[in-house]
Amino acid sequence: MKRTLIVLISFSLSAAVHAGGDKNIVTSVLKSAMVYRTGAELTHAAKASLNQGNNELVIDNISNRIDINSLQIGSPGSAGSNVTILSVEFSTNFLRPEHKLPIVRKLEDSLDAVNDEITRVQVVLKTDQELLDLLKANKEIRGDQTGVSVVELTKMMEYYKTKTLELQNEISRYKEKETKLKAITVKLNQQIKEEEQKNNKTIGKLLLQLYCPLAGQYDFTVSYVTPAAGWNPSYDLRVESINKPVSLAYKAKLMQSTGIDWENVKLALSTSVPSQHNNAPDVKAWFLAYVNPVNDMERALRGRVAGVAAAPATAELSEVIVMGYGSANRDSKEEKEQAAEPVYIVNGMPVSKTEFKKIDKKAIKSMEVLKDAQASAIYGSRASGGAVIVTLKEMGDYVSIKDNQLNVVFDIELPYDVPSNGKEQNVNLKDFKIPAQYKYYSVPRLDKDAYLLGEIVDWEALNLLPGEANIIFEGTYIGKTTIDAGSVQDTLNLTLGRDKRVVVNREKLNDFSSVKFLGTNKKQTFTYEITVRNNKKEAVQVELQDQYPLSSNKDIEVELLQHDGASVNEETGILTWNAKLAPGEIKKYRISYSVKYPKDRIINL
Repeated sequence: MKRTLIVLISFSLSAAVHAGGDKNIVTSVLKSAMVYRTGAELTHAAKASLNQGNNELVIDNISNRIDINSLQIGSPGSAGSNVTILSVEFSTNFLRPEHKLPIVRKLEDSLDAVNDEITRVQVVLKTDQELLDLLKANKEIRGDQTGVSVVELTKMMEYYKTKTLELQNEISRYKEKETKLKAITVKLNQQIKEEEQKNNKTIGKLLLQLYCPLAGQYDFTVSYVTPAAGWNPSYDLRVESINKPVSLAYKAKLMQSTGIDWENVKLALSTSVPSQHNNAPDVKAWFLAYVNPVNDMERALRGRVAGVAAAPATAELSEVIVMGYGSANRDSKEEKEQAAEPVYIVNGMPVSKTEFKKIDKKAIKSMEVLKDAQASAIYGSRASGGAVIVTLKEMGDYVSIKDNQLNVVFDIELPYDVPSNGKEQNVNLKDFKIPAQYKYYSVPRLDKDAYLLGEIVDWEALNLLPGEANIIFEGTYIGKTTIDAGSVQDTLNLTLGRDKRVVVNREKLNDFSSVKFLGTNKKQTFTYEITVRNNKKEAVQVELQDQYPLSSNKDIEVELLQHDGASVNEETGILTWNAKLAPGEIKKYRISYSVKYPKDRIINL
């Protein structure tokens, strides 16, 4: 029987607390996160022991930034007692004890060890330098005797030379060691600073005033929307060749700075944006009036401020016994067990039975069992007892897509860890193989390079969002492009990079270009030749575009003289050629036009 919960939420501590009520603090555990494009809905679970009567309960480990209007508190359970929430207050805990991550403590220990070693090296350097100074200060020969024998002088010189070289070499080695150790300390300090950039100095907490008619332990769920999280789409476009489909990897760049680390959290990504103004627009009368552009600009800028965008348990597999045809004649128990032992193949690689039993059942995409004869035909004599062929899931198999009425939700089966550092973390969503019609596109008047385009139909089913895409063409990273998922066209064009093996050149032909004077007018003729060559090993489809100028002045006359079969758009002046080139083939196209205008005027030719 579920517990009925009556919630009376007030955002001030106006309710009186019973004199005998106890105040206790419980820590909530983040269970799931629905991440929107901007913001996220977090769901926590907490357990608390309540006394009969009035109680004051503090639930901490809440995000330090929440939308208070979205706060929901529930108490699903089996007891038949009503819990009444009299009031709720959210606050930030600035007195949270600083908790260092294990990796930070390890780095600090390493830094201490390196600093200790630097101290020892510096002691040795100081000692050696003092000895060297002492040796230099006492190199003069003094005494009552006015002379020193050659033998004694030679010994003293050899000693001085040997000891000086020894000390100088040792000083050189230790200085080099000191330099390397100091470089290590710089790197360790940088790494510690990197790890400490998390926004976990403060956390949020909820102060609840409760009335409980029956003492006991109660479960609470807390959910709310925080603006300190979000995600953006990104893509990888891979093209092995123009004869194969486009491989599109749909990814999300997820970031969060909620003040709490998300550990082992169930993630879902939604394409919607919460906390928006949800009233449909109302069209009213539009009246024209004179305006002052300076005042309008001041009003537009006034008050604007910069914003801040914000492991499951492993289940052992049960025994798999493959009874082949050869096992029926086995007599002893050991022979039968040995005959029934199959070979285990996981993603094409043989593994031991122990490793096979450790595989999480949720990670298995498919499993096929082959009997002894069939298995031996594929895997040889080692599979005389049969074979168990397992295919494991890839990342896309863990993601399900829910196409709702107003948004699309990517539900991720695997739990995730997302630190509260505000940095982007890539989350793989889905991989698609998309049939595409490939063609090359070039406008040599503006850019002589040929761009490979992929035309995709029925692209609406992919649930794409506008975003950047990395282009990997024939195994080489080419650069970035953008996916225009807001297009209203039936066909989506993907720019897949430049291909230098399709060569395009545009050259002005001076012999066919001229300038003439006709009375008060000047007539210029322009002729250009476009050459395209296919240096690839397969035939390619190429779309070439050029243009001739248009006139909006009656004194300027433009005439298209030659276009070599191009499709002409008279409204824009754009010429389009569609050519199919065999490997090594060259084609040439010529465009010629004339412009007549008053000779005493200058135009933008």
